[in-house]
Amino acid sequence: MVDIENLTPSNISKNLNANLNGSSAIVDFPKELLEGSPRKASVLIPLQHKEDGWHVLFIRRTSIPGDFHSGQVAFPGGSEDPEDKNPIDTALRETCEEIGIEQENIEVLGEMNKFLTISNFLVTPIVGIIPWPAKFIPSEDEVDRIFTIPLSWLFDKNNQEKKDRKLPNGIKLSVTYFEEYDGEVLWGASAKILEVFMEVINIF
Repeated sequence: MVDIENLTPSNISKNLNANLNGSSAIVDFPKELLEGSPRKASVLIPLQHKEDGWHVLFIRRTSIPGDFHSGQVAFPGGSEDPEDKNPIDTALRETCEEIGIEQENIEVLGEMNKFLTISNFLVTPIVGIIPWPAKFIPSEDEVDRIFTIPLSWLFDKNNQEKKDRKLPNGIKLSVTYFEEYDGEVLWGASAKILEVFMEVINIF
């Protein structure tokens, strides 16, 4: 168990490396629901150390009709491009495009095991630190808001729960939801990735 107040970049990096197994992706739904090969993607779990401790940075995606993920709270990130050499390249490129920060201002600590999402993306989460304070320039086309949530609040199990969510085909899935924070609700794949991240760094 790691004391949040004494959590260091070294602790985080060490635990990420220890838990990286390179095996099959984490899946929390029947894989039979998917059709075709998944698209590769990466997200950045951005950490900031503020005066009151560690925070996790999120974005709220711009609402776009017909876009499965639009309007949702998420980590910055997106699909792999041909020029990306690895998942870290993808996560950093997408993060810089979405929140307007330079790559050299992101300290990469490591990566997590891959996640397969219900929207058929094979997602590699990358963990990194962004200095605080930092100036962000959100992409007008992709990001409505950039905000942070204290890691101590996210750690509190009173602020999260499992809910059944019915898919269009009638199948029910158990989905992770966090309570509303500053008008925002974190749920779904991003919430699951965060949940596993906190397990990896031994906060839970």
